[in-house]
Amino acid sequence: MPATPAPPQAPPKPTWDPRRAEPVFPWLRPTIRIRLTLLYGGMFLIAGILLLSIIYLLAAEALNVGSDLPFKIAEGKVTSNVCDLPSSATPEVFNDAMNACVNEQRRHALDDLLSRSLLALLGLAIIAFAFGYAMAGRVLAPLGRITRTARAVAGSDLSRRIELDGPDDELKELADTFDEMLERLQRAFTAQQRFVGNASHELRTPLAINRTLLEVHLSDPGAPVELQQLGKTLLATNERSEQLVEGLLLLARSDNQIVERKPVDLAEVAEQAVDQVHAEAQAKGVLIRGEQKPAVVQGNGVLLERIALNLVQNAVRYNIPEGGWVEVTTDVQHGQAVLIVANTGPVVPAYEIDNLFEPFRRLRTERTGSDKGVGLGLSIVRSVARAHGGHISAQPREGGGLVMRFALPI
Repeated sequence: MPATPAPPQAPPKPTWDPRRAEPVFPWLRPTIRIRLTLLYGGMFLIAGILLLSIIYLLAAEALNVGSDLPFKIAEGKVTSNVCDLPSSATPEVFNDAMNACVNEQRRHALDDLLSRSLLALLGLAIIAFAFGYAMAGRVLAPLGRITRTARAVAGSDLSRRIELDGPDDELKELADTFDEMLERLQRAFTAQQRFVGNASHELRTPLAINRTLLEVHLSDPGAPVELQQLGKTLLATNERSEQLVEGLLLLARSDNQIVERKPVDLAEVAEQAVDQVHAEAQAKGVLIRGEQKPAVVQGNGVLLERIALNLVQNAVRYNIPEGGWVEVTTDVQHGQAVLIVANTGPVVPAYEIDNLFEPFRRLRTERTGSDKGVGLGLSIVRSVARAHGGHISAQPREGGGLVMRFALPI
């Protein structure tokens, strides 16, 4: 038995958006095309009227309309102040002289008209270009506003909006669309940060419980050696997981702009980082040196200390086995506070530099299985630097190692 066909469904009703409603008379909408057409058409019309008026006045002046003739009859003789006419001659010779005089005056008039017209054209061209430049800047001002907002958004400031006022033309529609896109991006970005933060907080509790239980079992002197070894391995794994969770939480927080800023001396921050890594550096035989000059900036002291600590830790851990060194310096250069951490170490290809700042990426190592960290150190450094409006860069050092440069406007 053939199946009964399903009844046809009505098409879904389109969602009406008042901002996208078509006007009753679309051709009356002040679009940017119509505005530019009226603007440049009006400029051309005005320039043509001015040029025509100037040429007419110049022609009238050159032809001496309404003035006396260049010759006159005096006492039965034709005389002229501008032409050389014979005093006595046959009518044919006299007529030729008069024709030559009139033609000469016409040539002078045309030459004078041409030169003055060229000067008038040059003046009108300068005025037209200046007026057109001013009008184009006024018409394209919304594009400059959109560009500045896009640059601010590129600097991780998703809270910026264009909010363009003016006629409902293509530029207004572009600005509104851009604002809607920014609104969606900010919501998605905020939701992602909230998820990472909540997940990190939720993971803290079981990891802390596991660490406590392992430490209690390891404190039992009667525990077998195998059990103690297993406990130490699990404790190291648990510690690594805690570092990962802390790194994710800090990474999620540092992606935001820093609202509350206080004076922070990068020299003091660097000294604290060196003190915290001093014991590890001694154990690895790495010498820490360098001069820390005062460099006061406005920022979050805890996050800036994290930058210095991560850079110095990486410089110590990724170093050569013997005779290695780390140089930590702070200074003020070209209106910026600069923290530079240079170290000896393995040779780093230039094409690998960008990968070092990606989460969970290390140089020629796997994503997991390294005892030197969780792979978030430089990602956190870049995120905190961007949140402060600063910049972090890395350059391979000749002979091996890296030179990390963190710059922050004063």
